[in-house]
Amino acid sequence: MSQRTDRLDSQIRAELAELLQREMKDPRLGFATITRVETARDLGTAKVWVSIMGTEVERQKTMKALTDAAPWLRRQLGGRLTVRHVPQLVIRLDDSIEAGDRVLRLLREIENENRP
Repeated sequence: MSQRTDRLDSQIRAELAELLQREMKDPRLGFATITRVETARDLGTAKVWVSIMGTEVERQKTMKALTDAAPWLRRQLGGRLTVRHVPQLVIRLDDSIEAGDRVLRLLREIENENRP
């Protein structure tokens, strides 16, 4: 990717994190963290990867809240970013943190089993 899209990705991630933390008032919104943003070369779309802590039901509610709020989030970004066209937001669930935690738990279990 180019430096321009890298900068835009970073700026979108920071602004969305701020919006989720301070301005979004949806009660379905759980503990969500923006992990990364990937903007297409044509700047038409931005994939927003979100890590959500909680049960499967809480994750589903939070994803629904974020998906429903995508147009609002995009409008808010329009006033904060210095780009002519704000990309469409595509919200994706990032389960890499959860998968990493699972691997660490499995490694600890193996280590505990191998101890005399």
